[in-house]
Parts: sequence; structure tokens; C-alpha cells
Amino acid sequence: MSLTPSKRLLTYSSALAAEGCLAGTFRYDVTSGELQWSEEIYLIHGYHRGEVVPTVGLMTSHQHPDDRLRCREIFDEVCRVGGFLASYHRLVDARRRERRVLISGQGLPEADGKPLFVDGSIMDLTRTLQLETDRSSRDAVAGAVGTRGLIEQAKGILMGILHIGSESAFDLLSAYSQHHNIKIAHAAAAIVRLANNTHEAATLRSLVHALERRFAARQDGEHALHSGQPGPPA
Repeated sequence: MSLTPSKRLLTYSSALAAEGCLAGTFRYDVTSGELQWSEEIYLIHGYHRGEVVPTVGLMTSHQHPDDRLRCREIFDEVCRVGGFLASYHRLVDARRRERRVLISGQGLPEADGKPLFVDGSIMDLTRTLQLETDRSSRDAVAGAVGTRGLIEQAKGILMGILHIGSESAFDLLSAYSQHHNIKIAHAAAAIVRLANNTHEAATLRSLVHALERRFAARQDGEHALHSGQPGPPA
């Protein structure tokens, strides 16, 4: 069996799409200890072919110190008894850049079942994770901005109908959300949705005035509690 990996590695990253994902293959001869890398794995480790001789020790030395022991234990176990391996860990390349990689492989046995080779691949997920993190951050910011916009719209509606200030309008929204056990943003969305529907004008005004009465009653009750006086009848 040839030592050199011969099968082409096909990869896909939803974050990178057509850009492609840096990944390569390796083959380890369990008997001789010889390790063969494809060109991509040299690049992942920060080298070009000819600059270093691949060894398990070199590969292990580039793994993050906190991940190194467990990764080596898994690799050694596959070399000893065969089976499959998969590991997501940090890799520090020759330029001291930290990468996130996924390594997978399989122990290929002889007739007696003892592993003869370990064939595997390493996929650099650093760029994928960075893009996905950036996208999540942008979505979170956009969501926060949208939420603030909804709340401001709802406050404006309450201020216009009830002729109250911004702080009082927010207190009414808070009371609505607490009474219905929903988030303030959802309460604001309900009010804005009614305001945007010309056929729901009466429903909106009824809701707002009912909310105002409920809030006023709650305020009276809190005042009575602190003053020791009986509140309004329920």
C-alpha cells in the first residue's frame, strides 16, 4: 500500500461558499513512523513543502498546549487498535497564529486487524468560524437596533394618544409586558401593528386606555401600600 495519500479531498463551508476551505490529507505509516502531508497541511501549519519533515511530534508540537494531550491520546489509540478519530482543536502555526482545525481519520488494518496506516484529513475552520461569529454579531446588533426602533415607535403612539411623556409611555409598555408576561419588544410590536392597521384604530385606543387604567390602578395600589392606606377596590 502506497504511503502517499492519493484520494482528492472535497470540502465545503457554508460560511465561505465558493471561496473554498483550506484542507488537506495525511497518511501515517504505523510501522515505520513515516508521516506524509499534502501541500495544504504544510500551509495550515505555516510551512511550505521542503521546509520541514512531517512527523507526529511536529504535528503534536503545533497543537495548543491545552488540547495537545487529549489529541495525542486519540491518535495513539487509533494507531494501536484502529477505528476512527475526530478532533476539533486549536493549532498554533509556525508564525504563532492560532487556527481552529478539525482533524479526522481512520486506522487502516492489515489482514490480522492491526492498523497499518492512519489516513486522515485536516480542515482549517478559522475563517469559517470568524465569518459566522461576525455574522452573528451583526445580526445581534441589527436585532437590538430593530427592537429599540419598535419600542420608540410604540412610545410615540402612546404619547400621541394619551398626551404623556416618554418616560410614562415606557412605564405603560413595561406594565403591558408584565401583565401579559411577554417581552417589552413584543408588547411594542403589538401596539405598532395595531397602529399600522387603519381598521384597528378603535381596538388600539381601547387597548391603550385599558392599559392606562390598569397602570393607574397599580400605581394607586403601590402608593397605598407604601403609605399604609387602603388602595382602590379591586
